[in-house]
Amino acid sequence: MPTNPLTAAEVLDRMFLDVRCRLLDVAATLDRLHRSPGAEGIGDERRMQQIREAIDILNSPGIDRAERLQMLFSDSYIPHWIQGLKSNDPAAQLGGKAFQESV
Repeated sequence: MPTNPLTAAEVLDRMFLDVRCRLLDVAATLDRLHRSPGAEGIGDERRMQQIREAIDILNSPGIDRAERLQMLFSDSYIPHWIQGLKSNDPAAQLGGKAFQESV
């Protein structure tokens, strides 16, 4: 850990343009999605729900937003996952239901 951490104002000064660019990229992607044919059919799609939830997380207070975003987009932990890598069964290699029931 640095002995002289940056102040909040210094972090904002350094990161503002980068954050602005990333937010504009997200906004442009959402605009592109909603202009595309079939846009009305993706509103309830799981990934779109995750994107909306991610935006809510970004807009929430706290110091754990990055962790919450990571968890939102992460798969649940599958116990004994390494055993699936040693199997010739494709379902086991993917952590499928057949593998989970066999361990």
